[in-house]
Amino acid sequence: MTKEHIVQEIIAALSADLALFSSAARTSHEAATHSECLPDNKYDTTALEASYIAQGQANRAQEIRASLECYRNLTLHDFDDDTPIRLTAMVTLEDGEGIVKRVFLGPHAGGMKIADGDGEVVVITPSSPLGRRLLGLRCGDEVRGGEGASSITFAIVEVC
Repeated sequence: MTKEHIVQEIIAALSADLALFSSAARTSHEAATHSECLPDNKYDTTALEASYIAQGQANRAQEIRASLECYRNLTLHDFDDDTPIRLTAMVTLEDGEGIVKRVFLGPHAGGMKIADGDGEVVVITPSSPLGRRLLGLRCGDEVRGGEGASSITFAIVEVC
């Protein structure tokens, strides 16, 4: 899977999320302002609670909009074995048992998984622990993933 394809898959997933959260925010707002939601007494907080939900969903929709805009304007960089890892790198990692993981270093949407014929690509960001550790490394270097007793050492086997 090419990086261009990954970015298009991320844009498609973010677009679907934006539609979902925008619709949910509108529905929650309508519920919060509906006449049946007017408080019956000073202890009735139904409208207030619905407004909190609407605001949370609207905030999440705004975050998704910003991520979507960032990916639509993203410039993909080419990497070789000697190029330091930075934003838009697709990194293939291998642990000591030969298990291979592929990650895409993106500006947002960390944790998103993109499936392809070769398995999956996980989006990570430079603000994630693994993303921070990968920055500046090159093919052939090693990086630790996880914390404490659950940490694993990965070899960087490919960067593109």
